[in-house]
Order: sequence, then structure tokens, then C-alpha cells
Amino acid sequence: MDNRIRAMKIVPLLAAFSLTLSAQPEIDNDWVRIERVTERPHEKTPLRDHLASVSVYLTDGRQRITGSDGEPREFPRGAGDAAFMNAGKRAEENLSDRALQFVRIELKKPPANARFAPSPLDPVKLDPEHHIVLLENDRVRALRTILEPHLKAPMHEHPHYVVVYITELHTTMAMSDGRVIDNVRKPGEIAWRDTLKHATENIGDHTAIEIQVELK
Repeated sequence: MDNRIRAMKIVPLLAAFSLTLSAQPEIDNDWVRIERVTERPHEKTPLRDHLASVSVYLTDGRQRITGSDGEPREFPRGAGDAAFMNAGKRAEENLSDRALQFVRIELKKPPANARFAPSPLDPVKLDPEHHIVLLENDRVRALRTILEPHLKAPMHEHPHYVVVYITELHTTMAMSDGRVIDNVRKPGEIAWRDTLKHATENIGDHTAIEIQVELK
């Protein structure tokens, strides 16, 4: 995990949030189904089918994943980490002495005409210092966006994407049509955005971090 994130002591910020398993998805559309998951200390979930998914972790911990082959694999998890999992059967176990909370973004079949082409306004190319690629494959690209106080990111463009806010955040988004949108968020909040072109400015006094999961 990025040292800048660890230094910000994200976990205490998240402690104020209720660690409960969502009975209903927080977002469910043609592209994704998103649920907030909490695995209690040493909780095991049964083997079941899952869609391909990206998990964005909100707390630190350690997790054991067992697939249909019966082979357990252990992974350290940190607040602000992202992990991709292929579709298939799996069971999960929280090996930690504290609750493990994460956002699971299940990927639905994209429309038949969906095509992914990098934009000339790709934020990773325009501002690589503040838009760090955590993972990329033929389904998704996950970015860690770090906005230092009063930093203004250049005009850039995303395909359809999910945002998971890791820290408290107050930005403005200058849209390509001239509108300016005020964006105030708390740690752990989730947002869905259709294809978007905008410039972002952190108008807060603290470094803000979010995970953006772009869909291909």
C-alpha cells in the first residue's frame, strides 16, 4: 500500500462507519452490481458462484480465498487496495481479529457494441503522479487518485466508472459544458459515473484519495 495512504491513518476514519453486510446492492445497473461487504473477524463464507469482480478494501486485514479447486490462497489487504477476481466459485475467510470491510463491484456483461479505446485525455498520461494504475486487464482499469490540498487536475476523461472514496474529500468538478459541480464525500462512499470529461480541484485542506474503477 502507498506510504502516503498509510501515513494518513485511514482506518480510524472508517471506524465511524457501521460494519454491516448490505442486504441490497448500493448500485445496480446495466454495467455493475455493487455491494458493501463486511466479513466479521474469522468469518468464513460458503463456496458459491461469483461474477467477475473488483474488490476495493476500506480496512486493513488478511483474507483467505478458496476456489473450486479447493486450494486456499492468502492475501494481505490494505485500505485503498483493489483486487480483481475472475468469475467462478469461491469461499472467503477473514483471517484478521477485526472486521474486514470492502466494496465488491460485480461486472455484468457489457453491451455487445462496447469497445474500449484510450482517450487522448487519459488522466494516467496527463497526470501520472496523481493517477496511479493499481490493476488493469481486459475488463477494467483501477486507478488510485491522490489529490493534494488545492491541487487542480487537468481536464481529463473517463469511460463508465465507479468511484470509491477512501478519505474525506471536498472537490469541485469543472465539466466540459462549463458547469462546476461541488463534490463533498465521506470515507467509504460509492458513486457511479457515466462517461465523463472534467477537471477536478481539491478545495479542501487535506490530501484526498479515491479509487476509480474504469470499465472496458
